[in-house]
Amino acid sequence: MSAVGRAIWFIESHFANDISLEEIAGAAGLSRFHLSRVFGLATGHSISAYIRARRLSGAAQSLADGSSNILAVALEAGYGSHEAFTRAFREQFGVTPETVRKQGHLSNITLTEPIRMDDTRTLKLDPPRFEDSPPLVLAGLADTYAYGRTEGIPSLWQRFNAHFGSISGQKGKVAYGVCSESNSDAGTFRYMAAAEVDDTAALPAGFSTIRLPKQRYAVFLHRGHISSIATTAQHIFGTWLPKSGLQHGETPDLIERYDDRFDPHSGMGVVEMWIPIRP
Repeated sequence: MSAVGRAIWFIESHFANDISLEEIAGAAGLSRFHLSRVFGLATGHSISAYIRARRLSGAAQSLADGSSNILAVALEAGYGSHEAFTRAFREQFGVTPETVRKQGHLSNITLTEPIRMDDTRTLKLDPPRFEDSPPLVLAGLADTYAYGRTEGIPSLWQRFNAHFGSISGQKGKVAYGVCSESNSDAGTFRYMAAAEVDDTAALPAGFSTIRLPKQRYAVFLHRGHISSIATTAQHIFGTWLPKSGLQHGETPDLIERYDDRFDPHSGMGVVEMWIPIRP
């Protein structure tokens, strides 16, 4: 993945918190000066403007969805006062936070969506190993995404990671990304950031669950930066599976398994990709 792609992934995974240009440049593998220059050339945004716009876009969505406490939304977006938030909001969208809250829609403002990250390099994978997995109960946060429009997944992980390690009934320290419910007609799939649990009675608000049967998997290793994982998946399903003589299992489409070989802060490391295989 390009340096700009790594920088975008890092921003999308961390923009709810204070992040420095040094951290973003470190994740991208560039100097602050070089990153600032190439980011603007590649995206049309300065780094600070992009982060501000993404935070304010999230704030606008919260207000349109009915949040009644503007100060709480302001603080969550990184502003220390109602006045500073209102000023930045008006500069970004041309209307005040109060206006968006009252109207309850976003049709008259333009949100800044995540910049699409893409990588079309040819990929070569090591042969898979095969594993028989027992039944799994996974719990986490999920959303529906369009094929090729998965820029929002890092921010889903950002929200999930605030719970990881303290989820009621959580088993172990492995995180899972589960792709399921593919709809070829609509061009969408469901993605869940999850952990294994042994009890679903006291999950955090907004969590959902998925129960996976005992089944056999082909396990591939994605190495490098997480932003290029879609390229690995495309190679598995587009090249390896058709040539393997094997048939894909019914559910899920794919499991990403994140253990201690993966660094969620930098996005670098090894991710196991589990593909269900029919017996």
